[in-house]
Amino acid sequence: MTSKRGRPSRRTEIVIAAEKLLRERGLNGMTTRAIAEAVPCSEGAIYVHFKDRLSLVLEVLQQSLPEMLVPLHSLVNNVGVGEPERNLMDAVDALGRFHVRVTPMLCSLMSESELLIRFRQSLSDSAKGPHRGIATLATYIEREQKLGRIDPDVDAKTAAHLLMAASFFHQFTTLLFGHADKLETRRLVRFALRKRKAGGPRKST
Repeated sequence: MTSKRGRPSRRTEIVIAAEKLLRERGLNGMTTRAIAEAVPCSEGAIYVHFKDRLSLVLEVLQQSLPEMLVPLHSLVNNVGVGEPERNLMDAVDALGRFHVRVTPMLCSLMSESELLIRFRQSLSDSAKGPHRGIATLATYIEREQKLGRIDPDVDAKTAAHLLMAASFFHQFTTLLFGHADKLETRRLVRFALRKRKAGGPRKST
């Protein structure tokens, strides 16, 4: 969003500054004073746009959602198009970009019980959360199975959970240790879509 004069709106500048501070310093370092200095603006200007700090944190998360949602929506639209493995790799790459942005915030929330409770409630009220992304991945896999392009013995929900969890955990360990090997997306997708071993239990119907 831009102002009438063509410069970014103050609200946008506040969100950008808050996200940068959140990633670099965590929630404790994302103070209104630090944000005001980074924009720059007065601390009062922040509250013109946001009711409180949680509202600002939620907006930071909301701004990052397109990095995950747009590719996931495209994934479902690509049923029967291209290669399923490639489509899922692109989706996992999108999840990775999303997790790079939100993992620092989510980890910081764990140390502030009041904010965490309010954050949980906001997700519940808006029906948002990782379950939505997992459901989209599972839906794609199930539809490709109906077309015979993914093995029918693959458990779609388990595969979807695996892809989401692997993406998040990779970013978490990267933050924890300061480095990590590159996530092998192709290998991950192939493992999630692996065929049932001979003699193993069949998928229930």
